[in-house]
Amino acid sequence: MTSESEFVAQADTVLMSIGAALDVVADTSDADLDWSLNDGILTIDCGDGGKVIVNRHVPNRELWVAAKSGGFHFRDNAGVWLDTRTGEALASVLTRLLKAQSGAEIAFVVPGSR
Repeated sequence: MTSESEFVAQADTVLMSIGAALDVVADTSDADLDWSLNDGILTIDCGDGGKVIVNRHVPNRELWVAAKSGGFHFRDNAGVWLDTRTGEALASVLTRLLKAQSGAEIAFVVPGSR
């Protein structure tokens, strides 16, 4: 298991990469998306579609996602962030959730994902 500081650094890199992808969409489309990152909590405002929250959960070394459709937990598995229940990659889940809540097509390249 990684140390707490290693996990925080790894998680912050993932959260910033998600924010960077959101910036690209905001700059190149009319999608109503805004985001903020504060102390390991990435809040994605989808306008009338509500919010999607991605945060690091240090005790379990997981990234947690909360959306209208439910909650998801992701754990690093040999360099890939996978849903602990379904095995689906974080990038795929975020793409699906944000399409449902905002209508935006977002291609995520999450560090450590295939």
